[in-house]
Amino acid sequence: MVRAAFLDRDGVINQKAPEGAYVTRWEQMHFLPGVAEAIGLLNRAGFGVIVVSNQRCIAKGLATMRDTDALHQRMCEALAARGARIDAVYYCPHDKQPPCACRKPAPGMLLTAAHDRGLDLAASWMIGDSAADVAAGQKAGCKTARVVAEGPAAASADAVPDVVASSLLEIVQQILERDRPGADGPPADAASPIAAGPRKARNA
Repeated sequence: MVRAAFLDRDGVINQKAPEGAYVTRWEQMHFLPGVAEAIGLLNRAGFGVIVVSNQRCIAKGLATMRDTDALHQRMCEALAARGARIDAVYYCPHDKQPPCACRKPAPGMLLTAAHDRGLDLAASWMIGDSAADVAAGQKAGCKTARVVAEGPAAASADAVPDVVASSLLEIVQQILERDRPGADGPPADAASPIAAGPRKARNA
């Protein structure tokens, strides 16, 4: 089975929009420093790279699913041009209420991806920037990491991740260090990257 790195989008891959706003257009998509390098490292280490993102803006009528698919396609193409392959994109288009099975902290997107792509969740990582991301990863049975711009001390105690760092690149470097022979814990078996092809999460 293939191991994967599940990445949240806003705050991990690209800059978050201001509070109450959403990234809905390509002009608003600004990659964070080191993201392409980090994803490239995951690719070469045999991780499938899968984006899992809550996109409440769709339920609020601020973007359509077609808009969101197009944005994700351009995101994947821009990163691929920098040597960073994203293998799939899953997103939840629902609002907070009524509850659904795919909106993080629910693990639905991760479970669907695992079913679709034959992923070994125990050997996989969920990397996000919120307690909801960490909780989703833990519920799915993944190891977890959290990007906290203010530093490790700012991480929430609600859902304690295995790794905390200030950027995706730092987190990936720590994950790969854990994989190094002789590091604490057995390394996950490397496997060929899964087939590319962005797609959205199924409605739950």
